[in-house]
Amino acid sequence: MIFLAGYNPNLLLLALCSLAVLIPGIFLRRIKQPYIIAYIFAGILIGEHGFGIFTDKEFITQVGEFGLILLLFFIGMEISLPDLVTKWKTATLGVLIQVVGSGLMVWLLGLWLGWEMSRIIMLGFVISLSSSAVVIKLLQDSEEIQSPIGQDVLSILLMQDIIIVPMLIATNFLGGNVPSSHEMTLQIIGGVLIVLSMIWLFRKKELHLPYSQGIAADPELGVFIAFFVCFSFALVTGYFGLSAALGAFVGGIFVHAARSTGWIHDSLHSFRVVFVAVFFVSVGMLIDLHFLMENWKTVLLLLSLVFLSNHFLNSLILKIMGNDWKESLYGGALLAQIGELSFVLAAIGFSTHIIGDYGYQITIAVIALSLLISPFWIAATKNIIHRRKSQKTQNIQI
Repeated sequence: MIFLAGYNPNLLLLALCSLAVLIPGIFLRRIKQPYIIAYIFAGILIGEHGFGIFTDKEFITQVGEFGLILLLFFIGMEISLPDLVTKWKTATLGVLIQVVGSGLMVWLLGLWLGWEMSRIIMLGFVISLSSSAVVIKLLQDSEEIQSPIGQDVLSILLMQDIIIVPMLIATNFLGGNVPSSHEMTLQIIGGVLIVLSMIWLFRKKELHLPYSQGIAADPELGVFIAFFVCFSFALVTGYFGLSAALGAFVGGIFVHAARSTGWIHDSLHSFRVVFVAVFFVSVGMLIDLHFLMENWKTVLLLLSLVFLSNHFLNSLILKIMGNDWKESLYGGALLAQIGELSFVLAAIGFSTHIIGDYGYQITIAVIALSLLISPFWIAATKNIIHRRKSQKTQNIQI
């Protein structure tokens, strides 16, 4: 069937969305800032709290989840499993320190405000998670993903993606929503299967995919095979009640072991750009400007506490992992924001009445703004470190 030319409101929507990204994107390129900020600003402008151009948040959130899955699949393709295994002990210890430290900070705040313990624990979980989407994108843009500090930060992010499962279970318990024995059994089986597959891959060292050379020479077929590998792993972990993004990450590690990263990366790169952009647009759509104006003091106070505490704790963790203080402070800045998986924890807390409507709106605002501010925080920390380093070099030369 041939469609006749005419007015289509969806085309206008796509044009306005693209324009909302382009205008701040051009400015950010001039000042050498990541496009993530442009995506979030676009979400603020076109969302129901902005000009109301697009109000179907559920749809755009679902599309954004595909972007997160593709992003972690790509990063998995750049991960060497033997290198990652060597860091798992320190990464586990680091994440535990982060969770306990965040919980203590929220506990002190909760004592002052009279919060119940269930709310304290849930909010402690929320602020202890960092954003894989933001950090990985920034590390890729700065070509630091293979650097020692980049690998340490990645190991912490991976451990956070794993620990989200017990956090979700605990949050449901705190809200009185106890998961069934069937759900818990599936999650345990899924976790065991992931561990066993990683052990098998670690021992095998390298995989050989059949017909890989022929597939690499066919870009059209390569797109669908790459999608199949990515979303199959995501589907399996999702079936077991684990993070679909974690499954995509594991799939990427298998692809790396098969030495097939080149043609898969080329096949999916454009799709990843679009889907990741949509994910951050969906984050911007959650920011209610009217609510922020009414509660800006509270939001600003909580944002300051989150960035300072997360920066300090993660810097300490990275120092324990063997980095010098400059690298540790930079890594702490990378991990200072609150992660996208915290939206899920906040939603469960709201649905189980651990937090009310006001608490949910505050939590969503702090998470979304931390993602927006994070690139500026990281750039400022990096500039301060480099400036002090150059000053010391000049002093030595004098």
